[in-house]
Amino acid sequence: MVNLSAPIIPWEGIGGIKLYTHISEFYKTFKQLREEPSLIGKFYIKYEIPESVDLWFNVINGKLFKITALKNYSGRLKEQIYIGMHIYDVLRLDPSFIYDDFEEVYCSPKGIYIETDPVNRTVMWISVYVKEVDNEDFEKGNW
Repeated sequence: MVNLSAPIIPWEGIGGIKLYTHISEFYKTFKQLREEPSLIGKFYIKYEIPESVDLWFNVINGKLFKITALKNYSGRLKEQIYIGMHIYDVLRLDPSFIYDDFEEVYCSPKGIYIETDPVNRTVMWISVYVKEVDNEDFEKGNW
């Protein structure tokens, strides 16, 4: 289901999985994995394909709004940025990333979040998300 070496494409997807896909497209996969989802707050549900990707869905509209590449993901962002890379090297390649103290992630207005290991400062996760995530009525599923 997931191509672990596919490129990470902001605003589009990871591993051949496309943002905006409806959760019903994944029923068979989730049933085979036997993974229980996590309810995040009232409006989001997260499924993990173990050590590969996390898939985040809006409960109201059922659409995939964020995909997170995890430790076994070898694909790259912009053919250069990868899991395990030092954040200083990331910032040298793409200075658009700004650290968000509240969320504790590096954010880019290009549709990317990067979470780093607090001790060695290496990339742990890379996420892409839909453009509508900052809309006022995002939680309501109006996108």
